Amino acid sequence: MTQRIDCADGERRAQAVASAFAAVRRGDLVMIPTESVYALATDAFSMRGVAALREAKGYDADVPLPIMVGSRSTIAGIASRVSDDARSLMEAFWPGPLTLLLTPQPTLAWDHPEGAPLTVRMPMHPVALALLAATGPLVVTSANLPGLSAPTTVDDALSQVGDAAALALDAGPLALDPTPLMGNVGLPSSVVDTTVNPPRIVRTGALDAQTLRRHVPRVLAEEEPPTA
Repeated sequence: MTQRIDCADGERRAQAVASAFAAVRRGDLVMIPTESVYALATDAFSMRGVAALREAKGYDADVPLPIMVGSRSTIAGIASRVSDDARSLMEAFWPGPLTLLLTPQPTLAWDHPEGAPLTVRMPMHPVALALLAATGPLVVTSANLPGLSAPTTVDDALSQVGDAAALALDAGPLALDPTPLMGNVGLPSSVVDTTVNPPRIVRTGALDAQTLRRHVPRVLAEEEPPTA
């Protein structure tokens, strides 16, 4: 049975984070709040945890898994050839609804498909950030079954994938706009490929091209051809 810790009021946040830290270090899955949905998370370097996450979500071994970090400084340890454009986007929009595609460090021993870029972002929820500060990079994906909506409450998440999680951090119902987010409320994060030059938007979400270009004018919109 999944252990559940209520940390909605912040009073038990330290206990929740400590318990979640111990769980992911064992290679267990934990259920955590992000900005607007609950997600399953585990240590990005735990083969046991990543295998359990793939099984829970039905992902094949060749599917790259999203990664969350708690600070921009973490990127130096997991990505190589990080461009100035990527750094500018991180500085402007992290934490927030922006996912970057980055080139992985080739020497890391972890379950990441060869040749695939890293899919990385930094969430805004204080519980997620506190956990990431303790653990380092986590593999994180929404706590829903294929074809079902991503859950905004722990009860919904547990009803879908509860058997997979050793621990659930209950921060209460997640509003679409828990803090004044940049961009369009309720949309998924925008995804920018910074492994190409110039960087290109591969999914327009909460941040549109105009917003991104205020900080990196070279960003190309989806299907926009590069200038000569």
